Amino acid sequence: MIELFLKGGPIMWPILALSIVTVGVIIERGIFMLAQSARRDNTAVQNIFHLAEQHDIAAAIRAGERSADLVARVLVEGLKHRETSLTETMLEAASAELDRNNRGLVVLDTAVTLGPLLGLLGTVIGMIRAFNVVGGGAIADNELAITGSISECLIAVCFGLAVAIIAIVPLNWLSSRLEKIRRRLESAMTRLETLVKAGA
Repeated sequence: MIELFLKGGPIMWPILALSIVTVGVIIERGIFMLAQSARRDNTAVQNIFHLAEQHDIAAAIRAGERSADLVARVLVEGLKHRETSLTETMLEAASAELDRNNRGLVVLDTAVTLGPLLGLLGTVIGMIRAFNVVGGGAIADNELAITGSISECLIAVCFGLAVAIIAIVPLNWLSSRLEKIRRRLESAMTRLETLVKAGA
């Protein structure tokens, strides 16, 4: 593998750096999502709704503060500021939660695009080297240099595509999960706002 990597030419080093960053982001996001799934607490969210429906806002806040669920945290922030800016406070808290879940997706999106582009750049560099040796030297030497340069092109493209393939699956999964979290937050916020307004 090391020998194959070195045959790919100098463009392999940026591809290697990109792959390390990509794998690091995937691992970090995986750990984050597992921890967040473990903290999910639908019971606490339902308790908040139930207590808000009974107009016991203080008890609803206490029930939410005992939970680490992201929806519960957003609802509690809104309830704490219900007298002044319930909707705005929940929107701000929800935005902060979504930002935490969105972290790293830009890196994966960049890897999906940049990996093949770096491979293509390696292809161009290899072809330039191949054409440079066509005009001089013995025919056998030219053929050897040309095949070596073409091999370098293919190696760079393969590694660049591999980085993009590794990044695109987690990117799509994380994006779909982020959309589910957004819909869950919007639904919970709308329901709480309706209950609080009905109580008022």
